[in-house]
Amino acid sequence: MDADAQTDRHDIKALPHDEFYAKARAILRGVQTVIDGKREAVEMALTVLLAEGHLLIEDVPGVGKTMLARALAKSVDCSVSRIQFTPDLLPSDITGVSVYNQADREFEFKPGPIFANIVIGDEINRASPKTQSALLESMEEGQVTVDGRTYSLATPFIVVATQNPIEMEGTYPLPEAQRDRFMARISMGYPDAAAELEMLKTRETSSPLTALEPVVSGVDLQRMIGSTRAVFTSSAVEQYAVAICQATRRDRELRLGASPRATLQLVRAAKARAALDGREFVLPDDIDALAIPVLGHRLIAARRAGGGTSALSGGSVADIISRIVAQTPVPLSAS
Repeated sequence: MDADAQTDRHDIKALPHDEFYAKARAILRGVQTVIDGKREAVEMALTVLLAEGHLLIEDVPGVGKTMLARALAKSVDCSVSRIQFTPDLLPSDITGVSVYNQADREFEFKPGPIFANIVIGDEINRASPKTQSALLESMEEGQVTVDGRTYSLATPFIVVATQNPIEMEGTYPLPEAQRDRFMARISMGYPDAAAELEMLKTRETSSPLTALEPVVSGVDLQRMIGSTRAVFTSSAVEQYAVAICQATRRDRELRLGASPRATLQLVRAAKARAALDGREFVLPDDIDALAIPVLGHRLIAARRAGGGTSALSGGSVADIISRIVAQTPVPLSAS
């Protein structure tokens, strides 16, 4: 994609407010036919999609991580690819490779699965750190460099990755730089008894994913993203987000605080949450609600006397974030 195309990306015409809301509800309804009883996780996934972020879904095997990623991707009529991360996966298996064309007597680039609008990375932490690093440039800059040449990715470009807890056998922890590129991390959790019983009844003969049809086009999605960008954020709310992120850098219980990228993504996610709630402006409540999913996976707790840090689930880090949010003064004029 050339420079003019990149400019067009930021000149997308926003959808009318009512049309945006109707299409967002249609996506939510479609995904919820596949993912029973996990409305909060589905809404968070759509929030990240509309905020042009990347989503990390972390939980134990078998709770629907990949199903959520596939359902979200299938709800939008755009290009989708899936990468199954394994220990023997190579960086070129993701980005693509240059192959010598004997007829033309020159090398020809064969794009990898990263060249899609929505990329599903299944069990991302089963690949080696070297292979994981192949995603760094694409997730931050929307491009891939192979053999000295740079190729732009499609827009919108979103990575939805799943991972098992790092205590699981055969997994590698994601490096800090990789985690920081994900806008948010969510967990699925186990379904309640009613949802699990319903799953037994409805999935005995077929999967609801096969019946799921796209409800918005790729152009519609781009216009929805344009609507999200247009949501108003007052200077008071921006200062509130900055104050929370800066407080994480000073907190003695944290060894690594939130990066400036985290602040930017926190506000972007807040815009998407406001739009999904039917508002054209961001409230401090949006920042509060998103602080843990947007900041939690980026922070590292200080080492304790026993040598441990935070729990895998982010429990202790989540407690620290909750305390910081509670201690940060809420702006009086925020809309």
